[in-house]
Amino acid sequence: MLNDKTSESRAQEREQAEPSEKGQPIPLLFLVGAAALVLWGAGYIALSGSFGRADLGDKRTLADLSGPAAPAAGASANGKQLFTANCAACHQASGKGLPGVFPPLDGSEWVTGDERTVANILLHGVTGEISVMGNSFKGAMPAFPQLSDAELAAVASYIRSEWSNKAGAIKPELFEAERKAGTRTTPFNGGAELKTLTGKAS
Repeated sequence: MLNDKTSESRAQEREQAEPSEKGQPIPLLFLVGAAALVLWGAGYIALSGSFGRADLGDKRTLADLSGPAAPAAGASANGKQLFTANCAACHQASGKGLPGVFPPLDGSEWVTGDERTVANILLHGVTGEISVMGNSFKGAMPAFPQLSDAELAAVASYIRSEWSNKAGAIKPELFEAERKAGTRTTPFNGGAELKTLTGKAS
């Protein structure tokens, strides 16, 4: 009988103890660290200075956030910006154009020549064949009647004085006058028709 009890006791010793959940399943060190972080955050907020007057808020309007507005009437327009936005894709930032496709503006007799010609090209556009610096181009130049007189004058003055060009600036009044005097609703038919503006058609 004694041997049976001894064998049973030894068998029980070999078995694992039944698992049990302690009173604090989360490690005490972790709880202490979390509590310290909470106390530090609360203290930081309480002791920090004001981040600004909350009653003021953000005073910017929708117009302020939407970027620069178009120039008002009488305000100066930026010719370089207008050129970059409307012309550089074809004529390139260098003003050299693309050989055989888009004519150059740098050194162009049409750009540095008669002011009325430049104004009408911008107001009405050109389609068909045109010779620029001895090279023939055949394509279409769009009109920009949606731009204001001040904007057209700014971009025209820019291309007339940029790169190797040394022509004078053009005033907005010229574009205003050409708009009022013109009845054209279609682009000019190439360089031959453009020359009629100055009476130089051959």
